Amino acid sequence: MERTTLRRRALAAGTATVAVGALALAGLTGVASADPAGSTAAPVSADSLSPGLLAAMERDLGLDADDARSRIANEYRAAAVAAGLEKSLGADFAGARVSGGKATLTVSTTDASHAARITGAGAKAEVVAHSLDRLEGVKKALDRSALRKAPKDVPVWYVDVEANRVVVNAASTAAGTAFLKAAGVDSSLVTVARSAEKPRTFADLRGGDAYYMNGSGRCSIGFSVKRGTQNGFATAGHCGRAGTTTNGFNQQAQGTFQGSTFPGRDYAWVATNANWTPRPTVNGYGRGDVTVAGSTASVVGASVCRSGSTTGWHCGTIQQLNTSVTYPEGTISGVTRTSVCAEPGDSGGSYISGNQAQGVTSGGSGNCSSGGTTYFQPLNPLLQAYGLTLVTSGTPTDPPTTPPTDPPTDPPGGTWAAGTAYAAGATVTYGGATYRCLQAHTAQPGWTPAAVPALWQRI
Repeated sequence: MERTTLRRRALAAGTATVAVGALALAGLTGVASADPAGSTAAPVSADSLSPGLLAAMERDLGLDADDARSRIANEYRAAAVAAGLEKSLGADFAGARVSGGKATLTVSTTDASHAARITGAGAKAEVVAHSLDRLEGVKKALDRSALRKAPKDVPVWYVDVEANRVVVNAASTAAGTAFLKAAGVDSSLVTVARSAEKPRTFADLRGGDAYYMNGSGRCSIGFSVKRGTQNGFATAGHCGRAGTTTNGFNQQAQGTFQGSTFPGRDYAWVATNANWTPRPTVNGYGRGDVTVAGSTASVVGASVCRSGSTTGWHCGTIQQLNTSVTYPEGTISGVTRTSVCAEPGDSGGSYISGNQAQGVTSGGSGNCSSGGTTYFQPLNPLLQAYGLTLVTSGTPTDPPTTPPTDPPTDPPGGTWAAGTAYAAGATVTYGGATYRCLQAHTAQPGWTPAAVPALWQRI
């Protein structure tokens, strides 16, 4: 199989809709309740998820509509619980994952004394030998070695939280062993697995309903974004360089790449002209567009769906976070590995879990006929790298025609602001208090620091 990135047409940003107040926020606050074990994810209403997304989840994951709604609700809650436990367990945290149709959360730790805390939060506890910090330290050493010289016949490496090891996929055991030796890492923490995978960037020059780079190549839009008052969209870095011009799906002038990183990472953003209005939606390919409500990252094992201009909607699961993959153009680190398929022209397109934006399509191997593996560039690091704000269902995209008549719900003052992408560890002020961000996310109206303790810790 061949490794590629994915390049061809663009979509307007967005994806599956789940009621923020009734689902995502309920799942987030559940972890901090007085009785976390007793809290449950709120049900998803019949109209809250795109029919196209539900159909793709049924086709690719074997879930009917009710099962899909239940699973997404459970995955939202699992992400919040896992984020809270990662913070409280500190250096003893060894990763989290969901499994099974009900998205049962398992949290690993190196200290058995934390088991009661984990089960009390509603998760299954697993005691393992190595912390996530230790395993990610090994992976970082491999990343540094790959930046000096891309490994030969070693396409992918990642931390496998279920196996509690670093996994290096290589064409041969000798190639994997040579990579470990060059990086100088502790091989006792690494499993070298034989793999025929050859990831590539999914790129071609065929026409279609897309955005076009300098009148030739084609890619897919990831998500609508803003930088101050400038509108634009996020996409893959391999689709163009700063200064590359774009035309839209209708071949009308659209915008210009403002920033692009590839290899190393695979992200970029395009500033668009006044003829293009950013919307918090992703193309549903005839089944109804889906709406983006935020960008809270999902955990390993969670369902995820992708929209791209070549193959439309396809779904699968998140297999590993913080993966490194070597394409012919070089090594990319920090991407997420999935079981979702993709094909040339899907590059840059949207990955979403429920209504939470996850990232933009980077590359992979295989296709949507025989199946494949793909990698997406997580969205929050992209937003932070370029100072962008994700356009969501809570973001006004058109000027108001009349001034607001109701007073604001939130008290004035403070540096917290809806629509801002916050990294874990960031601090804000709100209502006269200071808070530290516990999990990377894009702030939504109503998700104030005081209201969402799973995302913010008062300090």
